[in-house]
Amino acid sequence: MGQAWGFGKHGGPEVQEFFDRPDPVPGRGEVLIWVDVAGVNPLDHAVRSGLVPGLDGGGPIPRVLGMEAAGIVLALGEDVDGLEVGDAVFGFALTGGGTYAETTVLSAPNTARIPAGLSATVAATLPVAGTTAVDVLDQLGLPTGATILVNGVGGGVGLAVARLAAARGLRVIGTGSTAKREHAEAGGVRFIDYTAEDVFAVARELIPDGFAGIVDLVGGISLRTVAPLVRDPRNVISVGDMSVPELGGRFVERRLDRENLERSARLAVDGLLAPVITAVHPLADAPAALATVENGHAPGKVVIKVT
Repeated sequence: MGQAWGFGKHGGPEVQEFFDRPDPVPGRGEVLIWVDVAGVNPLDHAVRSGLVPGLDGGGPIPRVLGMEAAGIVLALGEDVDGLEVGDAVFGFALTGGGTYAETTVLSAPNTARIPAGLSATVAATLPVAGTTAVDVLDQLGLPTGATILVNGVGGGVGLAVARLAAARGLRVIGTGSTAKREHAEAGGVRFIDYTAEDVFAVARELIPDGFAGIVDLVGGISLRTVAPLVRDPRNVISVGDMSVPELGGRFVERRLDRENLERSARLAVDGLLAPVITAVHPLADAPAALATVENGHAPGKVVIKVT
């Protein structure tokens, strides 16, 4: 029996609760892990709110929150290849196990070993932010020297995109609120503060001929404001708005497999993908950790040190 934090029904923060649950039993293609660190993401409160039904694999109520974690393999289900008990691993909880818990199950094909030289804390940020950064930049496929706009650069995914883009020789201009400026500029981003500046006007002045690509992490009106700034609409890749094809752009094509996790980990070890972790909370402070992400005030990546 271990402690977990999740929700008893779909809704706002008021439905969240701590509870005890037995250690899950790994099913076919799953691994049971002792959770060291869990990543906190906007997806977590979207799942709790019922906005993305089935994304976390569903499961009984109360359900544990969290989609990504790093820890140690305790047991293997049937038909698990490439992982062993005792391995330090990181990956996605896609079958309803959640990760804000002392133990959980991860989908084995979506789980990888943590390589030497990479901490569990950094590894726990890679399944969502790290692989998303790799995916959007691979999808754009822009040459060295091109300039991109990252719409919503200050969060965990945005900063990962910006730093990996810079490592690929791209120039990055990013939008965000005042609180996000410091970390964005530390990564070499030319920052546009949407709370104090006209994003469209400033961006157009900086890049009169239009951007080679736009990575959108915000969606909605914000996406529709910046989309005309790109030279080719097909090079608008959105992580935050599935209606982007209406603008001629594309939604991100996600690759959640072990190969992409391993690739992200190698980039992190080499310093080319450097997650900006700005807060580490104990499990007892999980409500505060998710609240910071949910209200949009968290620069960089927030994680929970579970055990």
